[in-house]
Amino acid sequence: MLVTILLSIMMMAGLFMLLWGGVGFIQDKKFFSSAPKEALEVTPDYMPERFKGQHVLGYIMVVIAFALMGGAVVIGAWNGIKNGFTFGQFFIRFMIMLLGLKAFDVIFFDWVLLCNQGFGFFTHYYPQVGAVYSPKLFGYNKKTHITHVICFFPACALLAWICTLL
Repeated sequence: MLVTILLSIMMMAGLFMLLWGGVGFIQDKKFFSSAPKEALEVTPDYMPERFKGQHVLGYIMVVIAFALMGGAVVIGAWNGIKNGFTFGQFFIRFMIMLLGLKAFDVIFFDWVLLCNQGFGFFTHYYPQVGAVYSPKLFGYNKKTHITHVICFFPACALLAWICTLL
């Protein structure tokens, strides 16, 4: 269980790095498809670099973020195979990891950073969204979150099945 929690935290760190790389350093509107439409309307399409290499740094962060999240799944699979996990144990591990990641997304990203402008994260990089983000926006993407959670079940079952074959 401790390994599963640590892997979940690893995935959360990757997701945060992905957001930070996209919002803070790449700063290209095409990466904001999940933002509220009100924020998209006031966000410029592209922001110039604040310092040389800023966009490259953002893309490096995105690559590292995907490596962290993918690595967590690989380590979780390898550890489970090494310890003789059953299909059910793999399934539960992957569900905990993905549901933990989704909870982090909803609570930290949506509620703290977005709706309550926690730490001034978005407004630091995009001051024009300050008037748009507020607690009333919470839940603007609930259909997407519900769809993700529903898709977790077959995805985790598939991962668990693959792991039991190895």
